[in-house]
Amino acid sequence: MNHRHSHSTAAAGQNAPAWGAVVSMMLGVFGMVTAEFLPASLLTPMAADLGISEGLAGQAVSATAVLAFVTSLLISSATRRIDRRYVLLGFSVLLIISNLLVAYASNLAFLLLGRVFLGIALGGFWTMSAATIMRLVPESLIPRGLSIMLSGVSAATIFAAPVGSYLGGTIGWRNVFLLAAVLGFFALAVQFATLPRMAPRGQASLRTLFEVMVRPRMKFGMVAVLLIFSGHFALFTYVRPFLEDVTGVAATGVSAILLGFGVANFAGAYLGGLMLERNMRLTLAVMPLVMGIIGFSLASTGSTPVIVGVLIAFWGLAFGTVPVAWSTWITRTVPDEAESGGGLLVAAIQLAIAFGASAGGALLNFGGVTGVFSVSGLVLMLAALFISLGLKAERVPAKA
Repeated sequence: MNHRHSHSTAAAGQNAPAWGAVVSMMLGVFGMVTAEFLPASLLTPMAADLGISEGLAGQAVSATAVLAFVTSLLISSATRRIDRRYVLLGFSVLLIISNLLVAYASNLAFLLLGRVFLGIALGGFWTMSAATIMRLVPESLIPRGLSIMLSGVSAATIFAAPVGSYLGGTIGWRNVFLLAAVLGFFALAVQFATLPRMAPRGQASLRTLFEVMVRPRMKFGMVAVLLIFSGHFALFTYVRPFLEDVTGVAATGVSAILLGFGVANFAGAYLGGLMLERNMRLTLAVMPLVMGIIGFSLASTGSTPVIVGVLIAFWGLAFGTVPVAWSTWITRTVPDEAESGGGLLVAAIQLAIAFGASAGGALLNFGGVTGVFSVSGLVLMLAALFISLGLKAERVPAKA
């Protein structure tokens, strides 16, 4: 116990929390996730302008996800001798280059190249995010630090799709990406001013990655994360056809309901931080259960717009706590190799996004959109059961 305590104090970073640096990480997340989501709302004009099909333009999203997956596994070992401050600043530079390449793309090749740079920046930034927060705030404040940083994701969820599609119509899609580059530049400036120097820690070789992956608790976490995120993305990817075909909501109604999801998701990131400071095990197990119940409820009450709107907002609130909860779990489960653990978590999430969206698509053709929502609810309930059984067996240690 003594050894663990001395180690966790060493891993806890400084005594005075560096909130300015935490906010700079939040701005980085906001810039990257906004850039990641923009093509979804601008796909039609992008495809028309570049003279390609929407399906081909959609590969811009896949290219980002594939590169983020590969980067999350390799980045810690590739940069293991470099100060973390410079590595994080490098990701923000890649974000700016990516948006500029897309804004000035004359063909599909340049578009994909831009998105490849974004994938590297995203995968790398996410991999190091939890480990960085561990070094910026004392251990007891890690959940709060993570919830502030991850609120950047929720803000981007609210901002990217509605603002992207609105601005795309008024100033053109290329100018939207130029604005995203300006956003990246702002994040870079704040990070340059606030991020302290952080010498690399841990072994961070590919062998370390494998060793961390086969730790029993890590295997449990990876399966849990795969189940939750697959269930979530199977549902969330097809929420628009559900709202239009089953609920019969017009385009403005869809925007309003998705805005409700985004705002609730933003609140969920903060709620997650507060809940985790009280009880991590309960937070990890209860939230997928709530999401599962909502999935089933949506499948059965899908034709009443008001109920659907409220349920989707509660879904957003519950899901907002999930990334904060699992990032905190990583910092407590593998504090000695938080970067490798973070990389594995990001890889599992990217896999789950790809699997959830494609499995949802197959189910959509087979059993319609209510079938997707029912199966999604079932997967999330299974995840809740798996987590509560796993955590009982494991007894996650309390804070040191």
